[in-house]
Amino acid sequence: MTRRSLFFILLLTLFSVGGTRAQAPSQTSRPQSRTEKPLAEMIERALERAREQSLILSRALEPLEGRLPKTTDDAGRLVTSDPGWWCSGFFPGVLWYLYEDSGDERLAAYAEMFTRRLEEVQYITDNHDVGFMLFCSYGHGWRLKAPESYRQVLLNGAASLATRYDPRIGLIRSWDFNRERWNYPVIIDNMMNLELLLWASRASGDARYRRMAVSHADKTLKNHFRPDASCYHVVSYDSRGRVEKRETWQGLHDESAWSRGQGWALYGFTYMYRETGHRRYLRQAVRVADYLLGHPSMPSDGIPPWDLDVADPQTALRDASAAAVIASALVELSDHVEAPRSARYRAFAERQLRSLSSETYLAAPGENGGFILRHSVGFYAQHSEVDKPLTYADYYYVEALLRMKRRLVR
Repeated sequence: MTRRSLFFILLLTLFSVGGTRAQAPSQTSRPQSRTEKPLAEMIERALERAREQSLILSRALEPLEGRLPKTTDDAGRLVTSDPGWWCSGFFPGVLWYLYEDSGDERLAAYAEMFTRRLEEVQYITDNHDVGFMLFCSYGHGWRLKAPESYRQVLLNGAASLATRYDPRIGLIRSWDFNRERWNYPVIIDNMMNLELLLWASRASGDARYRRMAVSHADKTLKNHFRPDASCYHVVSYDSRGRVEKRETWQGLHDESAWSRGQGWALYGFTYMYRETGHRRYLRQAVRVADYLLGHPSMPSDGIPPWDLDVADPQTALRDASAAAVIASALVELSDHVEAPRSARYRAFAERQLRSLSSETYLAAPGENGGFILRHSVGFYAQHSEVDKPLTYADYYYVEALLRMKRRLVR
């Protein structure tokens, strides 16, 4: 071999090494294993499955006038609800999201059909979840199609929700039942219903709605959280607005960290920062996120046990719904924080989405009653919807997929 040949071989080797060093993994994803699909491909596969399942569920519901999906029974058969059930708006929201992504008019037609079944909700005043019910359904329909009738339903719904606000206490009352136990109960879930009020304030020009939302968020920030950033489920107030009781009704015990409740807190304070720009909400969202990601009971796949204080988190039932809420919130929160933390949040959300999109959680075509995800936990202590599919798990899963997809093309 001549000196000239050796020289060219050396140049080729150096060029190859330099090229390899340039191929660093993206900040928003973990390095792929040999069996992992690229994130974009995984998301498209999951969305295709979600569309397939949602069309199956839509066809099953179509002849059931006034009904909406709830879960499945022990035999795997579909269980439905009337429009007054707090989860009634999630399935129409899934359809609106999938239509937005795909442009499939079949999904739009079904989204409109099932959204109309919620029209009476605009006048409900005995339920704090009007925000869930209407903003996840009519809210997306208004955003995507802008029919004036949808706008009016949303404004009427916000007015109904506002009747549950007591200015002496500065919070929206969550529940009316169990009055012998709670005088004025406020649950962490209620953070999720403030988005309707914030939208209504902008749409109507009525600043009163925004003041209600900010007051509710501020008092929740003050009274719902422990020093480690975990939150109680229920805080009850006396007639003068003083805390009288703190509980975790749906969790393991009063001082435990009920996983979905931590997800509601993370999600709620994340969008409160987006909508108001108040940095106290961002600081709280970051505290909750860091608490969750650093918790010793958080499994490596990112799907939490139904309560983070269970004795054995490796064998306890996992809650896909909590994971979906957390993943969706983390993807949004990653836009509002500095680069190292942003990369950490998005990488964890990716891990959760990969887990939820695996055969363990993502239902096979035509199975699971037409729902998308398996293995969620509703109310463990009351044996209600335990290890079942749930519409809010599907909703926040699809939302998280779409949020991640949008960030991949930026």
